[in-house]
Amino acid sequence: MSSEILSSESPAAQQMPAPSGPLSRARPGRERILTAIRTAAIAEFSLHGLKGTSTQAIAARAGLTKPQLHYYIAGKEELYEELLMQVLHDWKVVFAFDDHASAPGAVLGDYIRKKLDHAFDNPEISRIFTREVLDGGRNLERYWPNARVWTQKKVDIINGWIARGLMRPLDARLLLMHIWAMTQSYADYALQTRVMLGLPPDAPVEREPIARELVAFVLGGCGIRA
Repeated sequence: MSSEILSSESPAAQQMPAPSGPLSRARPGRERILTAIRTAAIAEFSLHGLKGTSTQAIAARAGLTKPQLHYYIAGKEELYEELLMQVLHDWKVVFAFDDHASAPGAVLGDYIRKKLDHAFDNPEISRIFTREVLDGGRNLERYWPNARVWTQKKVDIINGWIARGLMRPLDARLLLMHIWAMTQSYADYALQTRVMLGLPPDAPVEREPIARELVAFVLGGCGIRA
């Protein structure tokens, strides 16, 4: 999500293409191996980023030799771009304000819960995006125009609620970024979460109390009664 002000965008910029690559062109008989490659790539890229990941490491984690891996993929760049675009495509689909005609409390509460669930359920693939940003975001250039469009749509909806007196006046972009930061924390800082809660590293986190507190916190700050 970007905080930049939306400038004029072409209609083509409003669509994030679905990922296209070897993993999304799986055929029967190859799916097991491609699934292993995808799982290995997510783990390596989330830990080391594109620069720090080698095809040898992906192959070893997938239980393949390097020549076997290259039978299925041309190189790590192709694999990385497909996984990164998968993250962005999924976020666009899952985190839309689908039912924006409903009360703002219901829409924002659902949005927060979906973001939180994604952080808990997909921490490694979520961290691929975070690491890409930390590495300078050079592979995100074609994503930012779309992100500004999607963000502007949410901003317009929130501003509409404000104009109707359904929530207090605020900066809608900052609100969205605050929600993003608070939910993404549970993916990027999963270890810290467990340490602070006194849980073993691999212990499941009870997310419902977190969701309740986070929704109440955001809605209260927006002047919305839960």
